Amino acid sequence: MIYLDSAATTLQKPSAVRRAVSRALVEQTSPGRGGHSASMRAAETAYACREAVARLLKVSAPEQVVFTYNATYALNMAIKSLVGPGDRVVVSSFEHNSVIRPLQAIGAEIVVAHSALFRPETAVLAFEAAIQAGTKLVVLNHVSNVFGYILPAAEIAALCRAQGVPLMIDASQSAGVLEIDAAALDADFIAMPGHKGLYGPQGTGVLICKDTPQRTIIEGGTGSDALHREMPDTLPDRLEAGTPNMPGIRGLLEGVRFVKRRTTAEILCHERNLLRRLIEGLGVIPGVRLYAAAAADLRHQTGVLSLNLEGIDCETVAGALSAREIAVRAGLHCAPLAHEAAGTLDTGTVRVSVSAFNTRKEIDRFLCIFEQTAKKLRKSEI
Repeated sequence: MIYLDSAATTLQKPSAVRRAVSRALVEQTSPGRGGHSASMRAAETAYACREAVARLLKVSAPEQVVFTYNATYALNMAIKSLVGPGDRVVVSSFEHNSVIRPLQAIGAEIVVAHSALFRPETAVLAFEAAIQAGTKLVVLNHVSNVFGYILPAAEIAALCRAQGVPLMIDASQSAGVLEIDAAALDADFIAMPGHKGLYGPQGTGVLICKDTPQRTIIEGGTGSDALHREMPDTLPDRLEAGTPNMPGIRGLLEGVRFVKRRTTAEILCHERNLLRRLIEGLGVIPGVRLYAAAAADLRHQTGVLSLNLEGIDCETVAGALSAREIAVRAGLHCAPLAHEAAGTLDTGTVRVSVSAFNTRKEIDRFLCIFEQTAKKLRKSEI
């Protein structure tokens, strides 16, 4: 199979990740749950992973790195620590349902800063107009999971600082691909999964917290401060109730180390080289509509590409490719706001997304199969 669905989950992992998960199952238990060697090894692994994430993302202290079970969990924790019913929250045009649904459930006033695809200057202007007195929170999807569009995080963070408004960044598609300087961004929260660009296992995620939240959404044992009925008032324990996913955390540690060795700059360059080949190859196939920046200028796009085949349902296209052992994703990708911004809400898109493990040979094979598939599908529609 040629796997081109890494925006959902990076299927190919460094071999060290697989070995680490297996070792954790037999060598360690849970941190803070005993003075024996199995528990102590778990504590050492957890702290090493916090340190590795902090170094990669330029976080001020490892204690600000909170482990979660995915980005959705992290986003919910951040949103529900700050937002109440009726609070005004400004979001981008490209937010995932992991942001919109919690806000909707709370009963927040959701204000969309509408802007155009691949035009970051319009996003800055939209946020500047939308951030008004009384805004409780600003949420920014750093990179669109549908289009790979990189939004101007530094500029919007500066707007939030100037207005004194908390900022939460969804780094689900940017962590491990773009250089993130958490200290410079000074966002109140940065949420990310472990299983995408950080090449860790599913069931892992991270929430970077600038300060200790007052509200919590889950309470329980932390392996510390057991005498008190309230959750500890320091990070990371305040937000880490219950037994952690230590096999996942140990695997995530190796994934982060892989990214650090390879460097985000090299990974981004590799993805863009493959993306450029995709844009050039798909662009000459009759009936293909690409939602992409120009192949010669990919400054505002990562290795995620959405497309449609004229007259053919996107799910039909993806199904036909799957029959040829090509893994892509089709539909709305849990991000209807992004499709509304791009004019694809009624059709959805076929999404092709690459990782550090894809090759030029795979892309060329995909292009050949896609062209054959497109001809067959279009012929059957005539």
